[in-house]
Amino acid sequence: MRDSEHTVGLQHLKSYNYLPAECEQIQSLSDRINRVYSDSLEETVKSLLQLLGKLNRSYLTAVEEKLLSVLESEYGEK
Repeated sequence: MRDSEHTVGLQHLKSYNYLPAECEQIQSLSDRINRVYSDSLEETVKSLLQLLGKLNRSYLTAVEEKLLSVLESEYGEK
């Protein structure tokens, strides 16, 4: 079971052969997810955000982007 959160700096992502632009995209995606995520969210919302954060690519599909945008509008900082 994973109950902890880890932050990975851009310098560490480069060791996985990501291009600099991909590192920036991953950091941006991580920042977006972290702005929405909190322990008080519904379990399904937390699970979706966790899954998006574990993707092995630097981009979201169109559907994933729409889902994250909806969550940002519902739960993001006002």
